[in-house]
Amino acid sequence: MTIALLAECPKHMEYGPCGGVELDGSCEVSPARCVFLDLPTVRWHGIERSVEPRAVDPVPEPVASAGAMRMRALLAIRPVLVADFPARALDAASIAECAGILSGRVDAVLAGDAGAARLQFPPSYRAHLIQSAGLAVWAGVNCRDRNRVALEGELAGLAHVGVAGVHCVTGDHTDTGSRPDAAPVFDLDSTETAALAHSAGHLVSVGESPATPPVERRPARLLETMRAGAEVCFVNHAGGAAPVADFIDAAQQLGAAQQLDAAQELGAAMMFIACVPIVIDHESAALLRTFTALVLPEGYLDRILAARDPFTEGISAAVELGREMLQIHGVRGIDLSGGAAPGREAWFSEALARISDELGTS
Repeated sequence: MTIALLAECPKHMEYGPCGGVELDGSCEVSPARCVFLDLPTVRWHGIERSVEPRAVDPVPEPVASAGAMRMRALLAIRPVLVADFPARALDAASIAECAGILSGRVDAVLAGDAGAARLQFPPSYRAHLIQSAGLAVWAGVNCRDRNRVALEGELAGLAHVGVAGVHCVTGDHTDTGSRPDAAPVFDLDSTETAALAHSAGHLVSVGESPATPPVERRPARLLETMRAGAEVCFVNHAGGAAPVADFIDAAQQLGAAQQLDAAQELGAAMMFIACVPIVIDHESAALLRTFTALVLPEGYLDRILAARDPFTEGISAAVELGREMLQIHGVRGIDLSGGAAPGREAWFSEALARISDELGTS
């Protein structure tokens, strides 16, 4: 069964489905129906190897990331404010500029590999540049561009940098985006990478898409990822606060019914960060629309883009939705999610900072 799934899934996933399932059930890179939709949720059973390593690499025992310990402590006392990092790829000056604007105004930035730019600094080096500006990093790593050895190296580098967290994603297929000439790797998937990141001492997060098929089994899939080592779930855009609340409640109830061990319920161990869409102009709206199976609150984009001043209206809309998300039981923070048009990265960073300022005082 596993071999068949690995062969049929374009991303060779073992613990699918990913977030790239379209609303009609088709794959993001194929008109065919996702192979995982008609199968039971794959239970966590570890990372399988077709070939065992010939020798154990002489590496020291991992230690908990200092940034992870600080972020866990923060999550325990108040909601955190995270923002997607909008700096240009391969541009240290842009990274420094955006980090300077956001430093001290958000708790961390989610710095992943943007789908619009395939060639980027490695996660550990990018995290080093950002944290050198005094800004905590929640580092994204994908499985599209790296095999398990490269992933293990990046995770070691991120632990040395001391990032606040590691966000594990399977990744968009190379048939999407700007580099279809590059061969996709997909040696592991996000669930397996979460296990590696956890064993490397990181605070581990994954994303889940409540509005993406199979909707009814998304909570169960999240639980298996938590069993692998994830502690935090970034809840992707699902149409507003009510669908996010329903998803979190379903996951918590299911986790309470399936105990992690004799002393702890999995539902109580979950931490959720809700994503809030950030739109301040037509370009940021267009970028948001590229997200697979995007579901936004009704009228959200129209309200902002029809305003005389979309920048100000976008900030107001995000603050309102952010406050709603923070009222949901189980939500430990929000992620200001979106991206900037080329050349407007600093302007977008200022919008993120202003939204965070308002939410931090609410």
